[in-house]
Amino acid sequence: MTFVRVGRRFQGPERSGNGGYVAGLVGTGMAAELAGSQVAKVTLRMPPPLEKDLELTSGKLTDGDAVVAEGVPVESEFLADATIDPVLPEEARAAEATYRGLHDHPFPTCFVCGPANARGLQLKPGPIGSGRTACTWRPGADLATDGLVDEVFLWAALDCPGGWTIDLEGRPSVLGQLTACIDARPQPGEECVVLGRYLGEEGRKSFTASTLYDADGRVLARAKHTWITVDPAAFN
Repeated sequence: MTFVRVGRRFQGPERSGNGGYVAGLVGTGMAAELAGSQVAKVTLRMPPPLEKDLELTSGKLTDGDAVVAEGVPVESEFLADATIDPVLPEEARAAEATYRGLHDHPFPTCFVCGPANARGLQLKPGPIGSGRTACTWRPGADLATDGLVDEVFLWAALDCPGGWTIDLEGRPSVLGQLTACIDARPQPGEECVVLGRYLGEEGRKSFTASTLYDADGRVLARAKHTWITVDPAAFN
């Protein structure tokens, strides 16, 4: 059992934690629960509270008696269709110029892609056609552990590039579930490329995938997401 605290830097909406970052806290703590061919699937059960001591144990994050998020092992084949074909960094940088969140972001304080969060990752996933997004990312030195970017921030970086394949202006959504596999960790300052892909929707749910590549075009991490349509006013 450990206690974790989601600082305001790591918020998504104004009053709760970023879903990818919080899922990463749970997923990266599940080493004992995962067999060699398994990955973590993390479901968010409530908006993660900010600046509170939360208990993390055995794949479950709780706030007193309330379950904030919980993870379960799934077979790695669940992510078999999550890898998105790479694009060159030049194409990803060009896509950033058309990132819709710069002008009409439902959660502008988001740690991953919020233009109002100066200490965030500042990702700008712009459309590149065929239901895909792309952007670049140079992780800062403050995100590193033992000389490489900490896995929890890779979970976070996999979050919003998938979300922006949805019409977030007309269909504002928050992360409900994230399944991720971390294959390798980049060095701080390395130019990475993150891609998202739209997979479909059902009722209030939307389904997406994302892939993180390093500067040499090697897959670093993959993920699949479930998003839930919400009223942004209820979160902000």
